[in-house]
Amino acid sequence: MHAEHNPLFKRWKKGDKRVALVYPSSYASGIANIGLQQIYAEVNSIEGFVCERFYRDVFDCTRSVETGTHIKDFDVILFSVQFEEDYFRVARILSMLENTKALRVAGGPCVIENPLPLTPYFDYFYVGEVDYDVERLLEVVISDTEDENILKSETVLELSSSECKVNVRKPKLESHLTEQIVGEGVYGECYLIEVGRGCRRSCSFCVVRQIYSPCRWRDWKTIVEVGRRAKSVCKKVALISPSVTDHPEAKEFMWELVNMGLEVSPSSMRADTIDQEMADLLVACGQKSVTIAPEAGSERMRRVLRKGISEEEIFEAVNCIKGKINNVKMYYMIGLPGESDEDIDAILRLTEKVKKSGFRVSVSVNPLVPKPHTPLQFAPFGGAFESKSGKNALDSIKELKRKTGLLEKGFRKLGIRANVEKPENFAVQTILSRGDAEVGKYLLYGKSRLLRNFRNMLGEVSFDRLPWEFINHGYSSNRIRREYERLLEIALKTVAV
Repeated sequence: MHAEHNPLFKRWKKGDKRVALVYPSSYASGIANIGLQQIYAEVNSIEGFVCERFYRDVFDCTRSVETGTHIKDFDVILFSVQFEEDYFRVARILSMLENTKALRVAGGPCVIENPLPLTPYFDYFYVGEVDYDVERLLEVVISDTEDENILKSETVLELSSSECKVNVRKPKLESHLTEQIVGEGVYGECYLIEVGRGCRRSCSFCVVRQIYSPCRWRDWKTIVEVGRRAKSVCKKVALISPSVTDHPEAKEFMWELVNMGLEVSPSSMRADTIDQEMADLLVACGQKSVTIAPEAGSERMRRVLRKGISEEEIFEAVNCIKGKINNVKMYYMIGLPGESDEDIDAILRLTEKVKKSGFRVSVSVNPLVPKPHTPLQFAPFGGAFESKSGKNALDSIKELKRKTGLLEKGFRKLGIRANVEKPENFAVQTILSRGDAEVGKYLLYGKSRLLRNFRNMLGEVSFDRLPWEFINHGYSSNRIRREYERLLEIALKTVAV
């Protein structure tokens, strides 16, 4: 870990309650998470409480960054659970703390999505976005009560089999954290500016647009003010949002930040928002590469994903950056419902056309994880409908391996650097995202045993009430089922375009 600037550090004194803020993934990604920084700042602003941070790759997540204090010596342990793959580490860490009296609380995207696999390990769950609510959270758990979004583990289990629902807390985005920790994160040393939360698009695979709906934007003047504060500390700002350039005033605040002399790094953007002015702006921001996420090579598969972007729009964006930015990274998914070898070949052909336009291209390919709360939550992992019962789930994994092999071979022939992920890891993610408390009990046994014991969860999901539907994100269950049925009509057409 590199040295960091931490104006929020608070020294412990006798009588203070110690709060451990645990991010069970890397320091580089954790320090680039503005939500974690917000929680840390809020705890340390409360009289009688001190917060210290824990990361996977710093003291193996057992001792704090600030003072090296062991996690077992803290009064409250707050976990921010961002990714299903982190569940194994969460289980391992908490299994070592059986003899401590520390209160264990989980929050984050995975909890908002489906907390059930984590119920064997936590006392409380925070169901929602915790901004400006941390003090209430601490008061509730310390007093051993429940309050709206702050639920005991046993309550979560009861709700999953009842008709009751819990409304997810979704605050307005008004003020923004101005005092921040600056360390060497995934965006480099920079200030973080969250320009928006949620997404106005309607991609059928995306859990972000579902669990963070409605889409909310910060006022562009607030964004610029944070940029002014950043300038006194570092030379770079990272703009955080599912699609930064979807902000209605993105160009205005990006030019303002550039004119301050800051390097500006948008976390992600849509290809259909890149015009000539945006291309010039990206160059002025200091960007050396652009990421484009077609998600699928064929138009038919992009319709299944409701990506809302055509090949023509992809090349309009590519032509806008031509001669200005030479590096393009492309993201794809495989294992989609109704996917054929023609769709796999379309990924290679689309990527080849971008390369031939004069770019250095790199590619990332992941199998689709059918996420709860999305229209594709019902789909079988791997996209093979003969696996409805899950009995042939391992055949689906073999089929995905065959497809990844085709892609790896094809990209090698094209001279394109590609990261094609292993299907088994994403099968495990599917089980964890759909799982219940019984799945959680197997986290200590590793991925192979989990996959062996719960492969039935990889088939198509029935239309019965789903265990995670007690978390109310504001959508109609019937509507999302109808959306899935319409997508299948597109998916099961036999000709890839």
